[in-house]
Parts: sequence; C-alpha cells; structure tokens
Amino acid sequence: MAETDGETNHETGKLEFSLDVPFPSSRDAAIALRSLSPDREPRKGGISKELTVSGSTLSVRWSADEARILRVSVNSFLDHLSLVLETMEMFGPPVSQ
Repeated sequence: MAETDGETNHETGKLEFSLDVPFPSSRDAAIALRSLSPDREPRKGGISKELTVSGSTLSVRWSADEARILRVSVNSFLDHLSLVLETMEMFGPPVSQ
C-alpha cells in the first residue's frame, strides 16, 4: 500500500506532497521510475517533481505554489502510474538473459 504525506513548508510557503509506492522488487521499482521519469511538468514554474528509487520503493516528491497545480500534477502522475502498473502486470516480469 502506498504511503502519502502532504504539508506546507513554512520556510518557503510552498505546498509539498510525497508519495511512496512499494514494488515487489527493486527491478520493478526501477522499471517504473524509467517509465515515469520522462514526463515533465507542462508548466515552467509553480511546481517541481522529483522521482527516486530506494530498494523496492518508488518515491515521488512534489513542491507547488498552488493547491490546484499540485492536485493536477498528482492526479496526472497517478493516472500514468496506474497505466505503468497495468502494463507491468500484463506483460509480467522481464526475462533475464
């Protein structure tokens, strides 16, 4: 089950949101990271997103100026994550050579 955390950074005044998504293996987490990393935020300013993998957990951290921008970015990411998970499930684990 994914863990989430949302708060306002009182030093910067930005809204921050984090999401940790556990995967069955570190290889699956790395595949998800590579699949989701190319998607940059459409706006030049107002939001940033950082994706990292630690072990078998994919972590995503957002920082935004406005709640609406943050909500749209998180929703879009969750849609893409869902598609990646469905694809990984349909095709199964990669075959080692």
